[in-house]
Amino acid sequence: MLSREENEKLTLIGPGTPAGALLRRYWQPVAASSELTEEKPITRIRILGEDLVLYRDTAGGYGLVAEQCPHRKASLAYGRVDDEGIRCPYHGWKFNAAGRCLETPAEAPGATLKDAIRHTAYPVEKLGGVLFAYMGPEPAPALPRWDVLAWEHGHRYIRIFEPLNCNWLQCMENSVDPSHLYWLHGDLAHLKPMMDGYEEKHDFIKDDYGIMKRRTTPPSEPGGAPQVDQHPLLFPNTLRHVSRDRESGRHRHNLQFRMPIDDTHTQVLVCNFEPDPEVHTPSDADVPVEYFEFRTGENRDEYRMDMVAFQDFMAWETQGPIMDRSEEQLGLADKGVVELRRLLSEQIDIAAEGGAPLNVVPADQGKPIIELEVINERIGLKRPETRPAA
Repeated sequence: MLSREENEKLTLIGPGTPAGALLRRYWQPVAASSELTEEKPITRIRILGEDLVLYRDTAGGYGLVAEQCPHRKASLAYGRVDDEGIRCPYHGWKFNAAGRCLETPAEAPGATLKDAIRHTAYPVEKLGGVLFAYMGPEPAPALPRWDVLAWEHGHRYIRIFEPLNCNWLQCMENSVDPSHLYWLHGDLAHLKPMMDGYEEKHDFIKDDYGIMKRRTTPPSEPGGAPQVDQHPLLFPNTLRHVSRDRESGRHRHNLQFRMPIDDTHTQVLVCNFEPDPEVHTPSDADVPVEYFEFRTGENRDEYRMDMVAFQDFMAWETQGPIMDRSEEQLGLADKGVVELRRLLSEQIDIAAEGGAPLNVVPADQGKPIIELEVINERIGLKRPETRPAA
């Protein structure tokens, strides 16, 4: 268990908090690029406890700025965009993507007020149909070209789930908690063959990207070979996974981003990629988006339990808005959870001391595709698949 002070260190993510300072050192997903269109180029978002406005200008660039105009605090979510940036709907002040004030229309010609204005703004980059923002200190690191985001030889699509009413760390701890698989998800008929041989070996290996989770299942029959399921937790808040689509039979590779909205809400965005040699999807293309709701009942206070993700959501939310880890009772099977907490605390301290946290890629080293060693022998993925050049 953790003390209340230790729990707050790992969970609270607003400006000025230890975990918030760490998470701001990474590019974080803020939306699917296809959610911004010519007809609807502006959307209001809340990320890491900050209220912001994301927009696409008429030249095709993206910006992310604080929602309230620094002039009279009106919302820029109702503003207008052009090829230079976004204009406040109240008095017409205009800002570019770097937060520079370009125009203050009511001021006298030649007035220099605009030159002294700097609005809160964060850089945005697009990859794999996802828009990422960097909210930390300069210089910004490179946006990692994870395989699922950068591959081009297949179908890519995005799934966005309604926001979760719980802290981000509850979602991430699930990723290093394989003993829940049999009990939480075992009632789904298509998963039961994967549950045979419950006496498994679980390893959690710290590597250059975070924690590699490896599950080794004993042979299901005499003389058979053990089966390995291996996929990484990409520090700090992403899971790389693979499954098999029941209709197409293709492997479905995905990146599951668990983005803190604030201390007690989390947005889950999943980027999926299904290899197909007959399909080409550029890494800079907009891709389809599917939206999912997992609440049901007359008052929407019950959970749908017909998808693996929804079952996870139930478990995460019912731990409480911020799980009180000072009251939990851990066992030997929780070693992955303990390892993640240890790693998170260590990296928070490194960031606080001005060091480079794990998985932060220097700006001049971010071009190659990062191929991850994902294995799932239960579904026929025995080693990393050979990829054509992107």
